Amino acid sequence: MPIPPHPHPHPHPHLREISPDNFQSAIDLRVRPDQEHLVAPVVKSLAEAYVHPDIAWPRLICDGDEIVGFLMAFFDVDWTGKGTDLRSGLWRLNIADGQQGRGYGRFAVRSVADEIRRRGGTRLTTTWHPGPDGPEGFYRALGFRTTGETSGDQTVGVLDLD
Repeated sequence: MPIPPHPHPHPHPHLREISPDNFQSAIDLRVRPDQEHLVAPVVKSLAEAYVHPDIAWPRLICDGDEIVGFLMAFFDVDWTGKGTDLRSGLWRLNIADGQQGRGYGRFAVRSVADEIRRRGGTRLTTTWHPGPDGPEGFYRALGFRTTGETSGDQTVGVLDLD
């Protein structure tokens, strides 16, 4: 199922690799204070990307020169540890305080979906904290369905890309 377009997308969002020039700006990015318990800070994601360079795909979400968010995708993770269930998807999504509701999250999910397709994948997996303050509504609006699984204390959702 294709991700529906945002009714008022920003015209120029794009992804940028993390570099020495933008590292400090990347780790300075903050979500809204009431969401900090829902997603790890960018510095933790970059540390995870450093120790998992074979699967992590960290990117800044930019609009022009402005950094508006951060995503980290994962590719071909052995989900169950048995070697039979390789998954790719969205590991982390941080949209900056004051930048939500502008289509950047939707752009991020679409970008990860495009990269998974480019690599031959047909499903996008992600997780989210359940509950009324969590992002489940956002993911469901994009077509994600729950799998009935959990990963730690998070709900597992998938989006079919074919």
